[in-house]
Amino acid sequence: MSKPQLFRGNLFELEGVPPLRRALPLAVQHVVAMIVGCVTPAIIVSGSAGLPANEQVILIQAALVISALSTLLQLFPLGRRLPLGLGSGLPVIMGVSFAYVPTMQAIAEGYGVAAILGAQIVGGAVAVLVGLFVKKLRRLFPPLITGTVVFTIGLSLYPTAINYMAGGVGSVGYGSWQNWLVALFTLAVVTALNHYGKGLWKLSSILLGIGAGYALSACFGMVNFQSVGEAAVFQLPQLLYFGIDFEISACVAIGILFGINAVQAIGDLTATTVGAMEREPTDRELQNGIVGYGVMNMIGGLFGGLPTATYSQNVGIVTTTKVINRVVLGLSALILGLAGLIPKFSALLTTIPQCVLGGATVSVFASIAMTGMKLVSSAEMDYRNSSIVGLAAALGMGISQASSALSSFPEWVTTIFGKSPVVVATLVAVVLNVILPKNHSQKKP
Repeated sequence: MSKPQLFRGNLFELEGVPPLRRALPLAVQHVVAMIVGCVTPAIIVSGSAGLPANEQVILIQAALVISALSTLLQLFPLGRRLPLGLGSGLPVIMGVSFAYVPTMQAIAEGYGVAAILGAQIVGGAVAVLVGLFVKKLRRLFPPLITGTVVFTIGLSLYPTAINYMAGGVGSVGYGSWQNWLVALFTLAVVTALNHYGKGLWKLSSILLGIGAGYALSACFGMVNFQSVGEAAVFQLPQLLYFGIDFEISACVAIGILFGINAVQAIGDLTATTVGAMEREPTDRELQNGIVGYGVMNMIGGLFGGLPTATYSQNVGIVTTTKVINRVVLGLSALILGLAGLIPKFSALLTTIPQCVLGGATVSVFASIAMTGMKLVSSAEMDYRNSSIVGLAAALGMGISQASSALSSFPEWVTTIFGKSPVVVATLVAVVLNVILPKNHSQKKP
């Protein structure tokens, strides 16, 4: 086959290889939209765990590489002709998820990164089981329930953003006017670009906001490049660098979240096919996509890659542009993976002051909460549904903010139910949705 024929792939078709000059800008667009969200959880968790700079670099590096490999598996699945394959074959981007951050923070503070990775392996197994029984489990998580969970996740991340805006708990200048000035300036840039920017300017608002805040923070002497100078130029992810610890309470908490996110992935996969391909995903695509998601998280746990999930912002790009070519998104994954193989790049990310990250991510956390609210409002807000949402959020947020109320219980109870509001909110919402009587309009005919 001649070269011109080889590169005749249509950007708006799943198969084919489009010319690099057309594919590369679109691939970079996807990377710009998700890279900050991909590395920020690793930065937050490393701070909670008290990791030194060199280990922060390794955690960020693993997050990028595992996200890239997870994306490639979804785009180019294994065993497509077998009864059970790995990967959906749909145009989606995978990255480290904020949904796990509140729980990971609690685990990191109590047990360290090894306990997170051990729980992640267990959670990956849970996701595989959800994938195998996706039809039956799907009915337990209607939009009302997933919306409540997502809303609670957003709310639970607000204190993290505020503490970061103030400079980070325990830092020398915590709460100083310089930190708040930089944080609010960063937030102003992000907000202005989100509402007044167009095209790539709007899409890369968070990245550009961090760049602007980073420049201002450098003027205050907040940036230290020592870790960049000490980092290697090239390095592969290291197997079991942080170790593995199967702490039961951590496994239960993370396992529940994996079950929720596995079901949530159905929404992203469906949004992709309906919005960009004008069809519903097949049961096989959903099953293989979730099973592949679970398996890659199990592998990621061995290499220090934190829990991944489908990225909704990239789903938005796909449904808006209708560009579904797998090579385009695969090129995004390759860029992401290469960035992860260069420790100096990962080290550069660790030099971003916490006040800058706080100013940039507070809008992300607000967006997460509002996404949950939109899902909740898609259901009729009668007395029954209002009770489910209100009680789930109240108990979830209330217990986590007054975790000393569980001090008379065993430590594992506090770890599972008292540290992260997401677990409590999920369990309360699911149980109430099952036991509370439904209105006639909500009952199956």
